[in-house]
Amino acid sequence: MKLCLVTETYPPEINGVAMTLATWVEGLSKRGHRIWLVRPNRAELSPTPAEFCEGECRVPGFHAPGYPQIKIGFPMRGRLRRFWQLNRPDVVHVTTEGPLGLAAVSVARSLGLPCTSTFHTNFHEYGEHYAGRWLTRPALGYLRWFHNRCAATLAPTEELAGQLAAEGFTGTGVLGRGVDTERFAPQKRSDIWRRNHGIAPETLAVLHVSRLAKEKNYPLLLETWRAIHNAVPQSRLVIVSDGPLRRKLEQQVPEAVFTGFISREELAVAYASCDLFPYPSETETFGNVVTEGLASGLPVLAYDYAAAGKYIRNGENGATVRKGEAKAFVDTAIGLATHPNLRQRLGGAARESAHTLSWSPIIQRFEQALIFAQTGRPAAATVSS
Repeated sequence: MKLCLVTETYPPEINGVAMTLATWVEGLSKRGHRIWLVRPNRAELSPTPAEFCEGECRVPGFHAPGYPQIKIGFPMRGRLRRFWQLNRPDVVHVTTEGPLGLAAVSVARSLGLPCTSTFHTNFHEYGEHYAGRWLTRPALGYLRWFHNRCAATLAPTEELAGQLAAEGFTGTGVLGRGVDTERFAPQKRSDIWRRNHGIAPETLAVLHVSRLAKEKNYPLLLETWRAIHNAVPQSRLVIVSDGPLRRKLEQQVPEAVFTGFISREELAVAYASCDLFPYPSETETFGNVVTEGLASGLPVLAYDYAAAGKYIRNGENGATVRKGEAKAFVDTAIGLATHPNLRQRLGGAARESAHTLSWSPIIQRFEQALIFAQTGRPAAATVSS
């Protein structure tokens, strides 16, 4: 099969969507499929195609306002048309809903190319963090219109797929996420890494990995951290990643360690070298960091939806509280921080549960969805688990 993947984020950019797409591309390529990539051009990109891709079409773009790490592609309809006329794919798969994605759907439809999509980000829930709740319904309306022009829209969990279907999205199906249990593993724990970040062997290292942006609920993270630090004075907060809120957070918690963006290899070491991972975000579509934490044997505390709702069994391999219950979140974090034996038990069980989250069956389900879209049969029924 010839697949063209259209996206506005891809490695070397560091985020959950980019990493997921690269994993799909590698897996499909190893199964014999030929893959082309359409994405915005960036100065740091090599002139050669991305790994496991036969070729690329790069378009000009602009940096997202207030978020220079993300580049939004211009809707280069003419360039896309010429590219696909020369390299006609069997299926076009669109992963982002910006101007480039919209142009890709339109051109694919005009050329009679099957087009599928995945739902990676709850942009409609970001409105209250940036422009007010009034934006939620219009944003959801646009996303529904966008995805309903595709043959299928694949969401990472049954819960989200059901929510989208209830909102009028058609052709919804489920395409889960896996985790690399070789890369993310408790054996990556490093006293050297801790020492290099000023964390003594007996210090409780509280890790947080996420994009540093408004929608990630940092007021609750900081409230949780202060409660933990009051209960366990010999503790340290480690914040991995970067984003628009970094400077503000550095001012609010100057005692914290801020690593900025780090490689996937160092990220695996960071997970394994810390002791507790509170993740209070309320806007996740999935949350790859949750499964990465589980695979690393790290006790994860999160709200009971998305990846945490699917894979964490409260009190068995991690901890969850009902979404929106901030006090319960803080109280649970204190309980985990003050009971090292509990953390050890949960971390061991977390690692065991992660062994069931292989990427291989997910790649196969994605392959099935693409093939069924190509042949005109419903994709959703093939990826319902």
